[in-house]
Amino acid sequence: MAAANTTKISWRLQEFEAHSRSVSCLALAKSSGRLLATGGEDCTVNIWAVSKANCIMSLTGHKNPVECVLFNMSEEQVVAGSRSGSIRVWDLEAAKSLRTLMGHKANITSLGFHPFSDFLASSSMDTNIKLWDVRRKGYVFRYKGHTQAVRSLAFSPDGKWLASASDDGTVKLWDLIQGKAITEFKSHTAAVNIVQFHPTEYLLASGSSDRTIKLWDLEKFRMIGSLEGDTTPVRCICFSPDGECVYSGATDSLRVFGWEPDRCFDVVPVGWGKVADLAVCNQQLIGVSHELSSVSSYVVDLKRVKKSSGSVIQGIIKDNQPLAEPKDPKGAALRRSYERPTTTCSSQRVKQGSDAGRRSPEGERRSPSEDEVEEKVSSAEIHNAEDYKEIFQPKKAISRTPPKMSEPFPAPPEDETILAIGRQLKDMISPFPEKQPAAPLASSTPVQRVEPTVVSCAKRPTPSAVAPAASNPPSSGPPPPSQPPVITAKSKQQPKIILSTRNEPIGLNVADFLPSSPNNRAGVLSDEEALSQIKKGHDTMCVMLSSRHKNLQTVRAVWAREDIKSALDAAVSMNDLSIVVDILNIINLQPSLWKLDLCTTILPQIDKLLQSKYESYMQTGCTSLKLIMKHFWMLISDTLKATPSVGVDITREERHHKCRVCCKQLKNLSNVVKNKATQVGRHGSAFKELQLLMAPLDDAL
Repeated sequence: MAAANTTKISWRLQEFEAHSRSVSCLALAKSSGRLLATGGEDCTVNIWAVSKANCIMSLTGHKNPVECVLFNMSEEQVVAGSRSGSIRVWDLEAAKSLRTLMGHKANITSLGFHPFSDFLASSSMDTNIKLWDVRRKGYVFRYKGHTQAVRSLAFSPDGKWLASASDDGTVKLWDLIQGKAITEFKSHTAAVNIVQFHPTEYLLASGSSDRTIKLWDLEKFRMIGSLEGDTTPVRCICFSPDGECVYSGATDSLRVFGWEPDRCFDVVPVGWGKVADLAVCNQQLIGVSHELSSVSSYVVDLKRVKKSSGSVIQGIIKDNQPLAEPKDPKGAALRRSYERPTTTCSSQRVKQGSDAGRRSPEGERRSPSEDEVEEKVSSAEIHNAEDYKEIFQPKKAISRTPPKMSEPFPAPPEDETILAIGRQLKDMISPFPEKQPAAPLASSTPVQRVEPTVVSCAKRPTPSAVAPAASNPPSSGPPPPSQPPVITAKSKQQPKIILSTRNEPIGLNVADFLPSSPNNRAGVLSDEEALSQIKKGHDTMCVMLSSRHKNLQTVRAVWAREDIKSALDAAVSMNDLSIVVDILNIINLQPSLWKLDLCTTILPQIDKLLQSKYESYMQTGCTSLKLIMKHFWMLISDTLKATPSVGVDITREERHHKCRVCCKQLKNLSNVVKNKATQVGRHGSAFKELQLLMAPLDDAL
């Protein structure tokens, strides 16, 4: 039992740069939970393994930023919609483009694959929903009725219905065979962001910016529940595989809801920000989010999440009292379940109904030559051949053994500081301290090794801790059990780099403020001593922050009066790296502000940042260096390689001088990056990525 509590319930799996420009959309493969597709402002679609930061494949062809992306059920195809309204479908196994679908007049806002046929639904800012057969040109049916943009589409598990959620606050249910709306749900008071069918029962869930999830009975077409409790707009919802609960992804949290009656089983804090998609696999929930050009993936261990009425139920709204546990927890068992017909029959029925509708005039007008041009533009570039073969190629190979199931992601251990505090609290609250030595019957040695390690990590300067160390060496018996703790304690030295995320404040030992174990009451701090420890350095910090604020105001005034170059020169002249970091954190978000003049000023400062002891300074320096390499290296290289022009060209000479200065500084930084690339941790990964990016410098002039 103790071992189970030493791992985290939620953790970040990966964080990586996904595109050269901002990421605009992403989607998880729902069947496996192991594939991720991202679309960006750079007009490309990239395919990733969720647990790896290496891109497997890049899909190009769109001429406008990609606004929406989705895998099909078998994860063999991916579809992407662009800002211009065009849709492209790629075959991932064959690594080629299958079809380009034209018909929408505005941004594609959502996509949906039919569960077992070659049908695709798409929606747009033009408020239309279109049904496509990816084997043919042009849409086969169009559904109209929403008054604002449609944000989410979902097919029912039996493939007969299509649900749509819109900014107009409504959810519509469409019959694919009849080609018309069955009903409309209007209880939301704000835009509806997501809609999802129950995996087995006639039940539909919708999440909205009004911070609620509504549940709709699809037999009686009425609302059966309104799940409240989210403090931010509901962005993602996902039913559990058994259909017993629904997971709600909101900003930095996961909530687990039940219905009939409405209740919240659990709330799990997760640092994923504005989560964009969820998937459940191997009793783990995977969530992904994006910010600027980076993507982060997170995992929640569902085995440790309360998700049934057997757990403690937290009431949502009921006269400030928790809702009582239902007498019949399976109240929805009488609800009708979906019938899943065979693939061929259902496919024909949908096609017949669709053929009776309107055929796409755009599809009819397109000539074969236009289609050939479109297909030639599309391409699939494989970046990681090993992962590509492992994930996509084996599906067509004949194997006599069952396919290998993917393993759950291993949960990282809790931080040592938290575990140490937990052990000390356990010692403190035990009502029978004299019985503690007898508790671990299996082995007493591990207990002796753990206790000194905790005390030494806390660095408690108590006399009782020092005296045994001095008196033990002369005796023959005590040394064997006492020596290992000393080695263990000294091996955990203070790291030279101060991490950007810490579990305790710098300069304070949390253990100093906790009551000591029963066998060492002498080292307990009084209230006055504890306050003096906390206030230590407070006045100095206030002076530093006031000075920093004043300097930033000066830089801001220069920026407003002149330009960014002058403001940065002013920041550099203050000889305060924290000011430079603050300015760089702003301009790193806006690559359009960068000019060659700026590079000549920033590169010497990046050298200082990369060699700083603060991880946050290193990260800022790495981000700035990446921007310079991506946006200016080709210009610098081409300028230095160009043949001299005839006559006097002052502008060209100035540019050539700046490029020469930048190239020299970049070469110096390349050596720094190579030395730092051997480090471990987040900053080590950033340096390894930079080393690859700066490889062309080795061949530079």
